[in-house]
This record gives sequence, structure tokens and C-alpha cells, in this order.
Amino acid sequence: MSVKIGIPRGLWFYDYFPLWKTFYEALGAEVIVSDITNKAILNQGVKNTVDEACLPVKIFNGHVLALKDKVDYIFVPKIMSVYEKEYICPKFCGLPEMVKHSIANLPPMIDIEINFNKSRKSLIKTIYLFGSYVTKNPIRIRTAYLKALEEYNKYKEAMKAGYIPIDGYLQKDQSKLNIKPKTRIAAIGHSYQLFDSYGSMSLIKKLQKENIEVVIPESLNMKSINNLASSLEKKMFWSYGRKTLGTALHYTKNKDIDGIVYISSFGCGIDSVIEDIFERWARKSNIPFLLLTVDEHTGEAGINTRLEAFIDMIDWRLNNEGNLSTHG
Repeated sequence: MSVKIGIPRGLWFYDYFPLWKTFYEALGAEVIVSDITNKAILNQGVKNTVDEACLPVKIFNGHVLALKDKVDYIFVPKIMSVYEKEYICPKFCGLPEMVKHSIANLPPMIDIEINFNKSRKSLIKTIYLFGSYVTKNPIRIRTAYLKALEEYNKYKEAMKAGYIPIDGYLQKDQSKLNIKPKTRIAAIGHSYQLFDSYGSMSLIKKLQKENIEVVIPESLNMKSINNLASSLEKKMFWSYGRKTLGTALHYTKNKDIDGIVYISSFGCGIDSVIEDIFERWARKSNIPFLLLTVDEHTGEAGINTRLEAFIDMIDWRLNNEGNLSTHG
């Protein structure tokens, strides 16, 4: 009987899911992914998470609970750093400990540390440790990793080509969705919120329903984004923050969009700094900017009203030579 490994559909999932799914399946494990986020998953997460945690962490704990009685292991890596001299969000760094202390009677967790800030030389050893939960054969582990890396690169290229991983499933290229875009809006936010339909109040789908072409940070050239971010006076040492600031600089300099919608979760320390900088840059570039901050108490009706008003304002500007203030 093959080992069953559960992967929660939250946080790092939207960035690295194809890599780890392919890796463990190539080793012969059965990968079980939790369902798409829904009200029941969120409610369970809220009940089993400290109040101070942000919405994505509460959602993640809900996904862990949905898996805990179905698998042999739950995949919750301790991600410290994925780039040298940078750190990932603090909640990722302490995620295994948060999960262990929030949820009782869990199966064993695959909680190996990933820390490129120490050295990339340890990557081979780290990959072996991840694979050792299924096999001790280093050749099989290396072969599985190379196959997984290939799938991961395909996933990234697909997003550059216009595909959006809503709920973890690559949506068709927008040019094939019968969308006749009248406007082009950048949807900005952490991948684990932006691509989670429930956590983002279906932001992307709502924009597309209005015949709007949606562009995401992942569709941009990351080398270009990194170069732009490195032009700042002080280095942003949080990886998600650096990516967001680089994206902000790209759009506010190129002005190839009609508006920006930034979705954030209440209580996110990184966003509390980034969103203000982003909005000031958008204001200087005369680009309409809408900030949506959500938590488990946010009502969808209020989000819909603000989004509709924002879209109407952009339409008015496009039809009236931009003579309307971008910020009300």
C-alpha cells in the first residue's frame, strides 16, 4: 500500500504545488489535496487558530483539519528562505509549530526546513530528507525531483503566458475565455489569497465577468521585477514584499494598465507597509488604485459594491479623457 501524503490547499500551495505533487507521485506516494476552500473549511480554521493570525493562516489550518484523518503524513514544510539574503513571511517560518499547537491528534508532519539563506549547497540533502518519507533510495529521489522541477517550470511558464491558477487549477488563457476586454486591470496580492476564490471573494472571476483582462504579478518577468526592486534605496528582505514592490514599480512606470486592485488580509504585517507605498506610487502615476482588506468577517456585498464603483470610475475615465480623480 502506497504512502498517503496530504497537501493543504493554502499558503505556499499556489506557488509550489506542482513541484511537490509531482515529486511525491513520482516516488510512488498517493498525494491527497484538500478540497477548494469553502465556508466549512474556514470555520474550522477559525475555531482552531489564534485570533491574531491572518485569514490565510486560518484557512490553512482549516485545510489541515480536512486532511488529518485521511492521510499518513501532512506536508507542512518549514519555509524560512527561498532566496539568498531574504526571508519569506514570518508565518511560513513558524508554520509547523503553529499547526502543531493549534490542532490536536495530527498524523506525523513532513516539516523539513527549507532555508536558502544558509546555503544552496544543502538543497540536495534537503530534497533527500523530503523524499525519505517514501523511499531511502537517493537515485529515485533525484529522478523524482528532476521530473518535479520540469513540471514546476511548465507551471511558471503557463502563468507568464496568461494562465491563472484559480484555486490551484490553471484556468485557460484569457484569450480563450470569450472575454472581449474593454479594460486591463492588475490584480495584486499574495498568491495564497489572490488565487483562493473564497479568500479573495472571487476577485479575479468578478473582474473577468465584466470583460476585464486581468494581469497578475506571476505573468511578469521575474528577472525584470527583481531588477526593479533592487533599485530601491533599501533592500526589501521579505521575498513576498520584494515581489510586490517590483510589480508596483513595473506597472507604475510602464502605465500599461487601466487600474490596480490590491487585495490584502487584515493583520498582515508586510502588507501594512507595502500597500501604502504601492498606493502612493499609483497616485503619482495617475493610475486608479483600489485596496480591498479582508478577514473572516468581511461581507461579500461590501466588496462587490466597492469593486463595481471602481470599475465604473475607470470606464468613466476612459470615456472622458481621464478627467476624474484616480482616488475619489
